[in-house]
Amino acid sequence: MPEPVIEILGLSKQFGENLVLRNIHFSALKGEVTCIIGASGSGKSTLLRCINMLETPTAGIVRFHGRDIRDGNVPLAEYHARVGMVFQQFNLFQNMTVLANCVAGQMKVLKRSRQHSEENAMRYLEKVGMAPFIHAKPAQISGGQKQRVAIARALAMDPEVLLFDEPTSALDPELVGEVLAVMRDLAESGLTMLVVTHEMAFARDVAHRVVFMDDGVIVEDAAPEVIFTRPAQERTRAFLARVLS
Repeated sequence: MPEPVIEILGLSKQFGENLVLRNIHFSALKGEVTCIIGASGSGKSTLLRCINMLETPTAGIVRFHGRDIRDGNVPLAEYHARVGMVFQQFNLFQNMTVLANCVAGQMKVLKRSRQHSEENAMRYLEKVGMAPFIHAKPAQISGGQKQRVAIARALAMDPEVLLFDEPTSALDPELVGEVLAVMRDLAESGLTMLVVTHEMAFARDVAHRVVFMDDGVIVEDAAPEVIFTRPAQERTRAFLARVLS
């Protein structure tokens, strides 16, 4: 059985009086694609942000290869380089070209030379079909192209795990397919991926596991064929009946 790359034990997150995540237990296995589904407000994105330590959990443990991230033994910059994240709103630097966006983190965090960083960035920009646009600024390209650049930027850091926070939800419908195609290729390459998504066909066809969240808890965690054809929990059945109708 593959080893757990990330383990979550008893994780909770509270904002003021609002308990957003409650006692989450979860692991991401090496080479596995896990899709996290659920209604808006169910805690999916907060879980991803806690895994990547962009939000500090209120309670619980986040382990990376068995090491507790919260105890300070793993520098956060190193962790963020190894556990990358692709955001809903792209988060590209608007004043930088496509190539510069993919080079900056490598030079600053990984201390790579400019030449090495540019060569690595070009490899991934070619992979996502954005090599012809290296001199463009984000304002000059489409939403789908921006998201493909954001994926290339994350890949250029050579992460072990890539987290996707609703990567297609800010895109026009005709642009969704180009981003999902890139993600399918990444899944087939064996990259460990955690994907918060509303794209049920992607979850059904690409994921090894599907996690259904509701009201800040994991209701069901199973293979896609189980979740989509014979879910064990009534809450899962009700959610799928709404989104698939």
